[in-house]
Amino acid sequence: MTAAVQSRRAAAGPLPPRWPWLFRLFRRYARRYVARHFHAVRVSKAGPSPKLGREPAIMVLNHPSWWDPLLCYVLSERWPGRTDWGVIDTVGLRQYRFLSRAGQFGIEPDSTRGAVQFLRTATAILADPAATLWLTAQGRFADVRERPVRLRSGVGHLATRLDRGVIVPVALEYPFWDQRTPEALVRFGEPLAIAGGRPRSAQEWTALVAAELELTMDALAAEARSRDESRFDVILRGRAGVGGVYDGWRRLVAGLRGRRFDPAHRTD
Repeated sequence: MTAAVQSRRAAAGPLPPRWPWLFRLFRRYARRYVARHFHAVRVSKAGPSPKLGREPAIMVLNHPSWWDPLLCYVLSERWPGRTDWGVIDTVGLRQYRFLSRAGQFGIEPDSTRGAVQFLRTATAILADPAATLWLTAQGRFADVRERPVRLRSGVGHLATRLDRGVIVPVALEYPFWDQRTPEALVRFGEPLAIAGGRPRSAQEWTALVAAELELTMDALAAEARSRDESRFDVILRGRAGVGGVYDGWRRLVAGLRGRRFDPAHRTD
């Protein structure tokens, strides 16, 4: 850690406790858990993972599902060597206390104290140029078709506190295509550079990020409706097939015909 990074971190305040080994362990668990419940995790070829340099990054996601934080753990593997953090409601953190050592820090939503706590902690985290902060900035579960996309103002206030970094819109959807299990679709938007956030107000930053996230969500929605796997790269392969008697019969027929059994359920 350079002297400049140490100086910025000291000025921002103490970091939450984080055990790297526990983060890595929980990420492996998240990969296995997601693979058991989804057909695949797919990243849009038209909106691929952006390159992150030696600058802090804020990933701003829409929030369609309970699955979103687990997808963040899976996606974090796209950038090895970075230090990833997430935000969780303090009520949820009390239920899953180990997450406070696995890269999550708790805040009290809908309160002034919680907003101050979030800004203080997030600023301390992003003093590290290798830090990535994952935010479901809608602050609640929201349908992917809900328009306009509205974000909590915290992301805008945070941008005004940084003198460098990037904000990356990240769109998520979980449609059912041809399999019993759903697809997890991801599209990254165009990164927004922070070059001294203060020339824009917090309200302007929030509106800008919301607009870019909405554009990214619209683009992903069009790809989801196409049901075209070729428009995506698979970063995690999960379960295929229907299971039960149906797959048992198909396996038997494949064996009798001397063919390899493919559990994928296809419509063609």
